[in-house]
Amino acid sequence: MKNIIRIFAVVAIMVLMSAESVWAGNDRRRGTAGATELLINPWARSTGWGSANVANVRGLDAFYSNIAGLSYVNKLEFTYTNTMLYGGVRGLNSGASINALGLGIRLFDRGVMGISLMSMGFGDIDKTTVESPEPINGTFSPTLMNINVAYSHIFTASIRGGVNIKIISESTDNISASGFAIDAGIQYVTGANDELKFGISLKNWGPAFSFDGTGLTFTFVNDAGNNMTAEFRASNMELPTCLNIGISYDFLFEALSQRLTVAGAFTSNAFLKDNFSLGLEYSLLNMFNLRCGYVYQTDIFDESLRTTANTGLCAGASVDVPLSKKGSDNPTYLTIDYSYRTSANLRGTHAIGGTFRF
Repeated sequence: MKNIIRIFAVVAIMVLMSAESVWAGNDRRRGTAGATELLINPWARSTGWGSANVANVRGLDAFYSNIAGLSYVNKLEFTYTNTMLYGGVRGLNSGASINALGLGIRLFDRGVMGISLMSMGFGDIDKTTVESPEPINGTFSPTLMNINVAYSHIFTASIRGGVNIKIISESTDNISASGFAIDAGIQYVTGANDELKFGISLKNWGPAFSFDGTGLTFTFVNDAGNNMTAEFRASNMELPTCLNIGISYDFLFEALSQRLTVAGAFTSNAFLKDNFSLGLEYSLLNMFNLRCGYVYQTDIFDESLRTTANTGLCAGASVDVPLSKKGSDNPTYLTIDYSYRTSANLRGTHAIGGTFRF
């Protein structure tokens, strides 16, 4: 009981400490945060229903939705997902792609350790200057990356909690920035078959950071004819802190081991409009899964006022393939996940991934 109180206290303190940044968002602050790639879900399974699974996420997808769900890793889990953002290299205006890797290992009966890497690239971009606006100056390749190290713990049969520490890195050929952030989350399950679930997670809480490098310097000749080098001072960027609250319910059917899960989540963003997510997941024979969802925010139906490229609709599917003999004491599975998210004036976002579970 003491451990339960402690984890609740830790999360409550973090929420209170970050309350100003989470709930003080207004129109003037929107779009001013840095490291906004932290708000992009790189995992194919959870994006298939709009990241509505804050309350019931399980496994390595928990690195984005709610780190408490990492504790559902059985013994060992490894996953990889590739996301072609807005059409990838063949998209109308996007050459962005995301690669995400994750590894989870159960260290104790009640504890799971995990590490993940998300890397976002934009392909080769032509260098241009005011003096030379033609693309004849070579190319550069921006990279956004974050590394996560997390621990999730089972406190009771009903309560799970976790903490994630992430290292953030953004760079081009002559400028870079780095920082760190902390995520924390709790999940609570109840009901005769654990069909009702609640979840809360605080994400991207940490200090501001700024860019540095030779790209912020320039050389000029002063009035005395001397060559001088000056440096711009980059402003600090706040992290895109957000608070997620979710609920889900499983409708269970004995025939063919069917399950229909309804999930909803609310995301309070400090520097963006708040999101409301609603998703459905249908499971058959514990092997085939279909998902769909919708993510709503204010003015999403108005092209002149909409502040996101995503238009809300999303869908996905998964197939769990057993790799071990039936009845094995150590079952092994390969899961293939796919998701699609719609977008305005751009091709949609495709994500495909695979997970080995031992």
